[in-house]
Amino acid sequence: MRTALTSSRLERTLTELDHVRLTRLLQRQPAEPAVIGELLDVAQVVPSRAVGPDVVTMYSQVLLRDAADGTPGKITLCYPADAEPAAGFVSVLSPVGQALLGLQAGELARWTTPDGRTHAARIEALLFQPEASGDYTL
Repeated sequence: MRTALTSSRLERTLTELDHVRLTRLLQRQPAEPAVIGELLDVAQVVPSRAVGPDVVTMYSQVLLRDAADGTPGKITLCYPADAEPAAGFVSVLSPVGQALLGLQAGELARWTTPDGRTHAARIEALLFQPEASGDYTL
């Protein structure tokens, strides 16, 4: 079942490298959520050196604040093979990962979990972004 992108806006910014890697990932795992494919189709794609330091890219560490109760949280957006939710490493193919990718600090991400519950969290800050630290290949 295809779910519509749910975030505070549909425009997303992806680096060229993230776009290529995610496209290849979906070619290898076609059964994964179709939403990420929709995101890849509509995203603004920019060179890694041109992405803003406040944009959530792959391997960004993000400080979130739950919109319902204000609880803070910290996650690192990663590829499925590196996912360890208990350690804060969340797959880009998960509902929250898809909701965050390409958004900017200050924006509200919304997602629906597989059991149908809806969530929202504000991106308070990027604690780490590979491109902002000069790593354009991570």
